Amino acid sequence: MKKLHLILVLTIALSVIATSAVWAATLDVVKQKDYVNVGVSGKVPGFSAPDEKGVWKGLDVDFGRAVAAAIFNDPDKVRFTPVTTNERFTALQSGEIDILSRNTTWTYSRDVKLGLEFIGVIFYDGQGFMVPKKLGVKSATELDGASVCTQSGTTTEMNLSSYFAAKGMTFKPVVYESADEATVIYDTGRCDVYTTDTSGLAARRTSLSKPDDHIILPELISKEPLGPVVRQGDQQWGDIVRWTLFALINAEELGITSQNVDEQLKSENPDVKRFLGVEDDLGQYMGLTADWAYRIIKHVGNYGEIFERNVGLETSLGLERGLNALWTNGGLLYAPPIN
Repeated sequence: MKKLHLILVLTIALSVIATSAVWAATLDVVKQKDYVNVGVSGKVPGFSAPDEKGVWKGLDVDFGRAVAAAIFNDPDKVRFTPVTTNERFTALQSGEIDILSRNTTWTYSRDVKLGLEFIGVIFYDGQGFMVPKKLGVKSATELDGASVCTQSGTTTEMNLSSYFAAKGMTFKPVVYESADEATVIYDTGRCDVYTTDTSGLAARRTSLSKPDDHIILPELISKEPLGPVVRQGDQQWGDIVRWTLFALINAEELGITSQNVDEQLKSENPDVKRFLGVEDDLGQYMGLTADWAYRIIKHVGNYGEIFERNVGLETSLGLERGLNALWTNGGLLYAPPIN
């Protein structure tokens, strides 16, 4: 029995080591195939969707381009793979994609139970409600007895039940497999309310037959920190993806943009010089070049530029920075310094 037990322990240990080895060289695999494969939603305007010419656009898309820029000095060395809500984690675990950048909420069970690693928050969000203006509702507290459209396999179902129970209200769930289905059903009037993250509501409203006939109610009923995800077990790859996000945020704080980054190379500010690789080769610790952060900002811009380009006030979504403003401007965006 002891011998069998020892064999079992050794087998498990070797399996763990072998599995770790498979995922320990993601950067090498990415360089060998010459592109980064990023899993995205593919159907959320402002975050990830192809335009009329088939060019991928969105905040999640630009993050994938930023990682490619850091590695290859070329933001186009990236491929975007649409993955559904139900298949997104499996696609990452299996190695089909290198990064999941798909408006995914960071939760305990996903981070710990599934063997995944959320590398940070790229968009602070919260679940909300959208209703037709003709319903005459101004607050979520007035939704007692309403029929509510939502998508299965998401955190929204649990949040929805918890909110109504806490308020002593009832609702009729109308659950569908995909957000596309839920949006169509809501648009045809077969449910009174549509609920998901408020950024998703803003995106979905643009696809309704009469967008101006619908409003998003003011209440946020949950915390939805959305962030990119990688597999656990590859420290180097996790660092590259994590510090790409931190570079976007730090660049905005330092005032470095895609328009002035070349001029900033002449800056006497030690923080700027270190960030751009003029002083200290910090990229070497991740297997990247000294100018890895310069590449990101030159090709993609800083966080503020990405936000305004894809979901800001001048876009169809028209979102304010809000929680996604820098910490120096009253928001939650805060990145460790690059030094």
